[in-house]
Amino acid sequence: MYASAHARRRSIAFGMGSTRGLGFALGAGVALSIACALPFAEPDPTAPAAEYVGDAQCRSCHSVEASHWDRTSHARAFLANPRSALERRTCESCHGPGGEHLKQPTTATIVSFTRGSAQEPEQMNAMCTQCHRAGALIFWTGSTHELRGLACSDCHNPMAQTSDQSLLRLENANQTCFSCHPAQRAEFGKRSHMPLLEGKISCVDCHNPHGSSTDPLLHGDDVNSLCTSCHAEKRGPFLWEHAPVRESCLNCHKPHGSNHEKLLVTTLPLLCQECHSPIDYPNFSHPGGLTTAQNMPTGSAPDDRLMNRGCVNCHSQIHGSNHPSGPRFHR
Repeated sequence: MYASAHARRRSIAFGMGSTRGLGFALGAGVALSIACALPFAEPDPTAPAAEYVGDAQCRSCHSVEASHWDRTSHARAFLANPRSALERRTCESCHGPGGEHLKQPTTATIVSFTRGSAQEPEQMNAMCTQCHRAGALIFWTGSTHELRGLACSDCHNPMAQTSDQSLLRLENANQTCFSCHPAQRAEFGKRSHMPLLEGKISCVDCHNPHGSSTDPLLHGDDVNSLCTSCHAEKRGPFLWEHAPVRESCLNCHKPHGSNHEKLLVTTLPLLCQECHSPIDYPNFSHPGGLTTAQNMPTGSAPDDRLMNRGCVNCHSQIHGSNHPSGPRFHR
């Protein structure tokens, strides 16, 4: 019943590939240049003025929708304490003038927020941004969701109080995000995962769905600043820095979930040996030489250094160390 059809159609047009994204960006730049060169179109003074019919007229046909809307935060604000002339128009604040719709009751004569709407997402969103244009919404224009043709009503249901959070169309932010991001939902079900399904965190604790200056819609300036906003003990600065840690937490960890401990991208000690290989290391026997069939836990001569947590059995301060004797992160 929402505008997701528009979103799906546009997500095909604006594919995930970088080549398509570049093509779209170049096309948008050309279109913007042409638009800026054209004279501004003045409104036609001979066009008839839009006719507002009032809240009572809308309710005479849409009584069920009105009864649902009456319980929303929008209704309480518009009916009890309108802040502007726009809010005093109640239904027509968001749907636009109803005069033509009264004469011809179709979705083409009113701004409708349903799947069968005749309006494009831009037209629907323009009604919302009459009021909602500050705060986190300053990043909406040009954001991933906006460029892919999502309408506000793909995530929000302004006509009913189905959620305690921001008039979301599903129970909470997590369920709303999962309706389009099933891969991330699957990751949260893996053995090691962030405690989102347990209710301890939410998608919007790390992401701003309305846009961000960092990819992918992060709340922080970069991945590390976002992670260390909770994991402060990993922030540093350290006397002895571990280069991949300083570069990005995602070098070693999955952000949502993993089947390896501590959300690691692969198991230890193989993760460490992606960088610390016998080819690059002056001492061939360590660390690369440890990972042999006979040294593994099921081999003929298991090595204690490969048991349990692998390399971090000895290199326990793997994120960095402030100990004078900790250049190899032993302490």
